[in-house]
Amino acid sequence: MGKLEGKTAVITGGASGIGLATAKRFVAEGAFVYIFGRRQDVLDAALAELGEEARGIRGDITNLEDLDHLFETVKAEKGGLDVLVANAGVGEFSPLGEVTPEHYARTFDINVKGTLFTVQKALPLLRPAASVILTGSTVGVMGTPAMSVYSASKAAVRNFARSWALDLKGTGIRVNVLSPGATETQKVLDLFATTGMEDAIVAGFVEQTPLGRIGDPSETAAVAAFLASADSSYMTGSEIFVDGGYAQV
Repeated sequence: MGKLEGKTAVITGGASGIGLATAKRFVAEGAFVYIFGRRQDVLDAALAELGEEARGIRGDITNLEDLDHLFETVKAEKGGLDVLVANAGVGEFSPLGEVTPEHYARTFDINVKGTLFTVQKALPLLRPAASVILTGSTVGVMGTPAMSVYSASKAAVRNFARSWALDLKGTGIRVNVLSPGATETQKVLDLFATTGMEDAIVAGFVEQTPLGRIGDPSETAAVAAFLASADSSYMTGSEIFVDGGYAQV
């Protein structure tokens, strides 16, 4: 029997990268998983990998009507929710002198507003002992060149967990942050490629990471399964790093 046998989970940004790896791990652990994302073709490709214990719902976390549709569907089909992974996010390079209002608004709308209302809209469905997992980042606790806006958005997510752990006191609902370091996803590699120095950036992360490599999405997914399960039943308001030691030394 898997750690999540009989559980229902929602993963935003669940059709690719760390989100998809987490969906795969949750299904393997016995959960039924709803993946939520903006592109139907990407959702369809993910569902082909996930099989019958998953369903894709198209929508945007910055659109409250889309979030309502997501959770209304979960309520109608499953009655409640055991695990919520607020994973959808965006990161773009922009040095201080080049930050635009559009860059700021896009980053905070998705990473901060989107995370906030994803969790708020899910609250009525969360069962006692439910687990809420917010995707953070190593950049939320350290300085990162050309990523000040993204870093600030992830620092906000970290504080959401601290504050919501208090808001949810007495409910049994836990909320924690899962913060990956550099991880080999297509989105991350595409971001590095925008600089024209992809190989050099990856080499830099490898050099600065005590384990001497960047991460695989399945490694972050394994820790997500821990946070989703009863194995982490005495954890709330916490942050776990899956970063090979990058932000720890």
